[in-house]
Amino acid sequence: MQTARYVRLYTDQFGETHFEGIEVPLSPQDFTDEAVPLQIAQFMPVSSSFCLSGPGDWSGDVSGPTSRRLILCTVEGEYQMTVSDGEVCCFPAGSVLFLDDTTGKGHLTSINNKRGVLVFAMSIDENERRKAH
Repeated sequence: MQTARYVRLYTDQFGETHFEGIEVPLSPQDFTDEAVPLQIAQFMPVSSSFCLSGPGDWSGDVSGPTSRRLILCTVEGEYQMTVSDGEVCCFPAGSVLFLDDTTGKGHLTSINNKRGVLVFAMSIDENERRKAH
């Protein structure tokens, strides 16, 4: 069975933040009448989407939680995040991050390449409040 993989950044019951690898099973579904089925999995409902870009020397000055739950898909470049347990994770082009730490100690973000970064972001629809794990 084929799966889709992403990283979830979350807050535990003590306010510490961590990374967690998630795999979502894909199953064949008709996507169009003109072709064979594609592998698909429902993810999370989103309320808005936007692109965000930053220069290669950008970094957040203060560690903190995200203001809203986001799905971040790196399009170009690479950035890294450090969580409160000390783990550092890099997100190069092609990676997907579910930013789910709206409380607690949060995370620190920096862009670590000369070209900068381009990210396609989606805000999670809070009316649905479904968990992705």
